[in-house]
Amino acid sequence: MQLADSQLAAGKLPLLRTVKPHVVVTTRDADLFARANGAATVSTGFGSLISAATARMLACDGSVTPVRIDEHGKPLNMGRTHRVVPPHLRKAVELRDEACVFAGCGAPKYWCDVHHLIHWIFGGETSLENSALLCERHHTKVHHGFRVQRGPDGRWRTFRPDDTEIVIGRPLLV
Repeated sequence: MQLADSQLAAGKLPLLRTVKPHVVVTTRDADLFARANGAATVSTGFGSLISAATARMLACDGSVTPVRIDEHGKPLNMGRTHRVVPPHLRKAVELRDEACVFAGCGAPKYWCDVHHLIHWIFGGETSLENSALLCERHHTKVHHGFRVQRGPDGRWRTFRPDDTEIVIGRPLLV
């Protein structure tokens, strides 16, 4: 996974029919904006069905192009493609967080994604205050019920899906 992420980040992927590789999913607004994981209601470009939660996870640190489709399947409006986290914001998050912020991890910043604490689909801003560095493993965990939050003191806290905090003790000095 890290090898694929590194290749994608390098931006030197080959073009296929004039575009870089991408993922296409189709869903109704009601399903995309639903907070629950729910049933598989999103169709991929190859016809597979995935949940809206999985589609949001795939789009979390990617490019998104909203396309509005009418009841007959005809495109009404093709929104502009935009990078969810621009390079200058990623740099600011890397400078602040330095590594994965999930309790006990510390994976280096170049292994991490920038995650929206409040997902952009639910109105979360693409800002430094709403961002956290998470490695691939922990980024997946937060999309499956775990959560990280930054306190007023700047300290990161991690919570399980049942809202209990994961507390990692200080290392013993020898």
